[in-house]
Amino acid sequence: MNIKILGSGCANCVNLEKAAKQAASDLGIEATFEKVTDYADIASYGIMHTPGLVVDEQVLLSGRVPTAAQVKELLAPSWADRRSGRRWNIEAHAGASRLRNGAG
Repeated sequence: MNIKILGSGCANCVNLEKAAKQAASDLGIEATFEKVTDYADIASYGIMHTPGLVVDEQVLLSGRVPTAAQVKELLAPSWADRRSGRRWNIEAHAGASRLRNGAG
């Protein structure tokens, strides 16, 4: 799994990275983490408010810092689908969609 943290490197970006690493560890996910700080690259994902979280080239959230537990909710469906061989689509997972849209 490839996890990207999009942002300037501010405190919120650092906190999102910590939460994502904790969530991946808790779920037993082997992931590579990448920091994306170039604003053109960030904008190419359609993100206008940082920090942003991108997993396997899908934007999961932007503009806020979730808790590690909330990131686990976002990553768990992706990880389960990946292990079963299904293509993962965030919109198919209500909990992830709710978190992505800022509720919760």
